[in-house]
Amino acid sequence: MLVFDTEMHIVTFAFVMLEILMFFYQLTYYLFRPKDKSRLWYLILLSLLIFYNITGGLFPDPNINISIINQNIIAYGSGFLMASYFPYYFYKGFNMNGLRFHALYGVPLFLILPYLVFFVFVYSLNGNLDVAIKYGIIIPFFYAIVVLIAITKAIRVKYSDNRRVRNIVGMITVYCAIAPWASMPVLAYFRANQLTEVIFMNLGFLIITGIFITKSVVKSRKEGELLMEMDVASCDPQIISETCKRFNLTSKEAEIVELICQRFKYREIAEKLFISPRTVDKHVENIFAKLSINTRAELTRKMSRLN
Repeated sequence: MLVFDTEMHIVTFAFVMLEILMFFYQLTYYLFRPKDKSRLWYLILLSLLIFYNITGGLFPDPNINISIINQNIIAYGSGFLMASYFPYYFYKGFNMNGLRFHALYGVPLFLILPYLVFFVFVYSLNGNLDVAIKYGIIIPFFYAIVVLIAITKAIRVKYSDNRRVRNIVGMITVYCAIAPWASMPVLAYFRANQLTEVIFMNLGFLIITGIFITKSVVKSRKEGELLMEMDVASCDPQIISETCKRFNLTSKEAEIVELICQRFKYREIAEKLFISPRTVDKHVENIFAKLSINTRAELTRKMSRLN
């Protein structure tokens, strides 16, 4: 089923819409945290996939005011471009240093150069797409096998330090993510129909997205734990005592402040001080009012030597 009187399949269109929404969501997040390089590399991968889906879905179409030759050059170029970025993404995004040569040198020689020679130069001269596919895919096909082996070795090195089930699952997941990339030359050679190609390629991307989100969540948790440790470490008992006196806090309120700075929950504070949780809530309300704050985090910062 095609959409808007074009050659684009409705499944391709659905993937494009979903990925555009994901792109702007991740872009917004990246703009708030521009130092997050892993998100930048993921955004580049996502943008290349969107371009690949759009060009692969629309081209070739005689109703578009671009020559069929140029349409094919662009469509195949988007596939080569995305395939060329995969080794770099795994090199940077997964810290697989064993892929450095392929990411920086192998891709230009064995992927981009064959595309330029056979799909841009030769195809532009003779207009024979069969010849371009027959000879232009040979080197990328064998190179894809070489890179697949290199990625396999890099994955084993990355996960060999620990045999836990979680790491084995991670290894298998990465294998599933790279399988579509390795199959791109085969799909191009046999001219797989749009639906097969889109489902296969986007499935791999969805797996990569799952890995990326999981890594982001784990990273955020670690950062949160680190910040909590820094907050607790920065709370100086002397500063807490001086601050409590300055704001005329009672001895009981000062005790509660110290326990809050140590990250105890209100229920745990009640048990430690042998008072009811309701009494703790009342004391906390008075503390916040005296210090003109509204949250525990503000209280911790107020009592911190970093303040």
